[in-house]
Amino acid sequence: MFSRRLAWNQPKNAIAERLESRKGRGLLDLTESNPMRAGFSWPPDLLEALSDARGMRYEPDPRGLMSARESVAQYQGVDADRVLLTASTSEAYGYLFKLLADPGDEILAPRPSYPLFDFLAGLESVRIVQYPLFYDHGWSIDLAALEALITPLSRAIVVVNPNNPTGSFLKVSELEALERLCVEHDLALISDEVFANFALRDPGAEWVRCVAQTATCATAFSLGGLSKACGLPQLKLGWIVANSAPALDRLELIADTYLSVATPVQVALPKMLEGRHEVQNQILARLRGNFSKLSNPLAVEGGWTAVIRVPTLKSDEEWVLDLLDKHDVLVHPGFFYDFPSGAHIIVSLLTPEQIFEEGAWRLEQAIKLLLQG
Repeated sequence: MFSRRLAWNQPKNAIAERLESRKGRGLLDLTESNPMRAGFSWPPDLLEALSDARGMRYEPDPRGLMSARESVAQYQGVDADRVLLTASTSEAYGYLFKLLADPGDEILAPRPSYPLFDFLAGLESVRIVQYPLFYDHGWSIDLAALEALITPLSRAIVVVNPNNPTGSFLKVSELEALERLCVEHDLALISDEVFANFALRDPGAEWVRCVAQTATCATAFSLGGLSKACGLPQLKLGWIVANSAPALDRLELIADTYLSVATPVQVALPKMLEGRHEVQNQILARLRGNFSKLSNPLAVEGGWTAVIRVPTLKSDEEWVLDLLDKHDVLVHPGFFYDFPSGAHIIVSLLTPEQIFEEGAWRLEQAIKLLLQG
């Protein structure tokens, strides 16, 4: 009686089963990505804005309250009429897939990347086609492979900027190539920029920060939200910045059907974004400090994760299980992010410092023991 959009009854993998069996036993968790559990502090009066009396009114605007959109516009460096609010970036993807694709159409998305796109696309009855990133002293889009994957069913190219988990920013030369492909094949460009404020070093001049602001030819959308910008995932507010008025008109119709963004968080948004620097500075210090404790990570430009290439004497799943059993350390396996080959593990740089330092040391010892044995 249920739809076939998702594989509803997926069995637990070996890592999930092992974690289940270890409940109650101490672990150094290097996968923590929830800022609310990572030991940061926020201005004590930050939530007072949620009690503003204007939050009791119901005068919905499908694009979002103008005061909230103006705040996002200032944050993104665009005009307010290019902003549409959503309840989350996940909802923003849902809106854009509805806007751009019919059932059975295809969306091109990067590999490796966060394992969410297949689920979001499946719920909209469209299909994800993965295009590869490659590593050579840094991560890049395999543009030739991407172009070869474009078919008459293709509707959009997704980039994550910076990518999760590779931490690579989109480069100006890559954006120019992507725009050429989009124009040639009548595709839209969707850029997920939730981690854009978290560069681990000074941004290079070649890094693109806001695709919808920078793109000049293709129809482009940039996504952001409070979850990462202010470390407030529980407040559920995101946004779409678009460079196309016709696209925004159609998005308004979709948003008007749902009217999902709560009024109190929209009223509070200007204060939230004004106060973001305090927590962003804490997060950046944590990210950079933890990254410096890793002995041999792959190059990272930004974001909240780091990728570590480990010896292929064991698969990434075997690495995760051994680290759990023998060293009491939890990391993510590369296959979680669809790494196509090799052995990789992924750690969250958001992890509290003492836990991360000890966990990184145990990881380094585990690698040394394997190579010596």
